Amino acid sequence: MSDVQNALKRSVQTEKNAMNYYQIAAKHMKDVGAIKTFELLAREERDHAKQFFDSYDGDDMPSFEDFINAPPENESDWLSDLEKAIASGLNERKAMELALEKEKKLEESLREMAGKVSDPKVAAVFEANAKSTHNHYVIIESEFARLMGMVHETDIDTFVRE
Repeated sequence: MSDVQNALKRSVQTEKNAMNYYQIAAKHMKDVGAIKTFELLAREERDHAKQFFDSYDGDDMPSFEDFINAPPENESDWLSDLEKAIASGLNERKAMELALEKEKKLEESLREMAGKVSDPKVAAVFEANAKSTHNHYVIIESEFARLMGMVHETDIDTFVRE
């Protein structure tokens, strides 16, 4: 199997791990806004997994629906770190901080892969997902600011005067 196909297969799994992270974390949240944010991100991670899945041309994976509905891969970084956070008392703040860290690393990895892939269609999938992952970071950052009672970017003009 080519390096590109291996990268696509790993990316399908990583996006599923991220989806599972957000699904599980949402169940531990009390704040309705945090729950809705994580549910939205879970749906988007599912879409990312599908984009990578559709670009993968191997025949060693089940159907997308069977794959995506399989139990979570608990030894993944996303889920093992979440389990540790749950064990130590997961709250919205911890879940958001961990998600910010994971999304930042994922964006860097996706951009790196986009730069390495010679197939323009596959590179475009990696680049599109890197942009969407960056948007996830921004969404989480905004929700984190709201949860922590920080000034929201939409209110900045109210608080900052020249």
